[in-house]
Amino acid sequence: MKALGLATLLAIGLAASASAWAAEQIQVSNAWAKATLPGQKVAGVYLDIASPVDAKLVAVSTPGAKRAEVHSMKLEDGVMRMRHVESLPIAAGKPAKLAPGGIHLMLFDLARPLEASTRLPLKLTFELAAGGKQDVTVTALVREDKAAHGGHGDH
Repeated sequence: MKALGLATLLAIGLAASASAWAAEQIQVSNAWAKATLPGQKVAGVYLDIASPVDAKLVAVSTPGAKRAEVHSMKLEDGVMRMRHVESLPIAAGKPAKLAPGGIHLMLFDLARPLEASTRLPLKLTFELAAGGKQDVTVTALVREDKAAHGGHGDH
């Protein structure tokens, strides 16, 4: 009887720990990438990030490209300029939306063109304010973006 009680308490404790750990995980959703034209070597990726803790996105990788970076868009002197961002702060409880015309991911030296309806795996690495890192793996759906005509468009 004592063994059964101890096992039950242990199981409840493990479930509570797993639940607390899952609640602290950074969530990445709605990931998509713009389809590219044959020969095009860059692409944009967009997604939403939600974190229960302060964190920052510090690295992105994909087997679909040699290099991936976080970029921002800003209007300067009437011209939209794109800049590499070393890290992207994510405030606890304040979702970040990476979207065309704003903060987004850029892929460079694509292994092959991104075709609509295919999927692209991504690994995002976050540094947590409390210390440590967290990797989040997500799959982006590649889709047509008629506004950009398949090119670099509004990156």
